[in-house]
Amino acid sequence: MDGVYDRRTPKRDVTLSLDEDILQRAQALPGDLSERVEKMLADEVAKADRERRLDDVIEAWNQFDEKHGSFADSTHFI
Repeated sequence: MDGVYDRRTPKRDVTLSLDEDILQRAQALPGDLSERVEKMLADEVAKADRERRLDDVIEAWNQFDEKHGSFADSTHFI
């Protein structure tokens, strides 16, 4: 596994509907279009995973605060 996904898994053909103008412009860029799209999707997946984990941490802290009180309200550190 390399980062977000396992790059050793087989490739699969998919059908996408893309704006023709942006597709033509993207095809004019150097490099393989499929690789660039795969990288962009991997970046989006990684971003969504980070946001989900952050939401989970925030929720855990909120539950901790509800159960034990906030560190900011504590007089133990003054």
